[in-house]
Amino acid sequence: MTALAAKSAVVLPLLTALSAAVSILALSQPAHLPPGLGFLFKPLTTILILLHAWPRGADQPRLARWVRVGLLCSLAGDIALLWPETGFLPGLVSFLVAHVCYIAGFCSRLRLGAVRWPFLMFGVIAAAVLGRLWPHIPGALQGPVVVYVAALTVMAAQAWAWWRGSVSRPDEPRARWAAWGGTLFVLSDAMLAINKFAGPLEMASFWVLASYWPAQWCIASSLGRARA
Repeated sequence: MTALAAKSAVVLPLLTALSAAVSILALSQPAHLPPGLGFLFKPLTTILILLHAWPRGADQPRLARWVRVGLLCSLAGDIALLWPETGFLPGLVSFLVAHVCYIAGFCSRLRLGAVRWPFLMFGVIAAAVLGRLWPHIPGALQGPVVVYVAALTVMAAQAWAWWRGSVSRPDEPRARWAAWGGTLFVLSDAMLAINKFAGPLEMASFWVLASYWPAQWCIASSLGRARA
């Protein structure tokens, strides 16, 4: 690793954490910083995660390509959700496409469903959350929400399947990053959905974003080390 790459490995996580903290403080209710800062620092945080992902994955080009496209779609979703009401459906679609990209990337490492128990585990979790929320979801959104939940569930399950299918292999540490990223994404979206449809949850913005960006960082880290 070059000196520049080594410095970036320290500075970029710190900048990402600082940007995330400013965004959370600006977008929380009540806001602890001017809310306008959230419109800058929320997309900036995801851009910094993109910078973390971009030089990585030279030995896994298909995975790297899909993860980068997924992060770009997530950036579009982050921007849309800055307007929670009018931007909810565009944001949902953007993140749906992001999850499809992540699924495609993880499937480049292991066949879809090759390890079955994570699909059962996340399916049960998704069914429980969706069942709790169903009476509160407007009819026009029920279809899109079901499709989104299915994609999120498959993404997290396939990440775990890749991890458990790679035990004792060289790519196990990368797969572990993906698995924890998928898990944190499920946690973040579950809290977001509960707050929107059945809430409100206390400190919802904090908990949603404090799990969302680590999820994206973990998924980006599944690409392995940056090129020297």
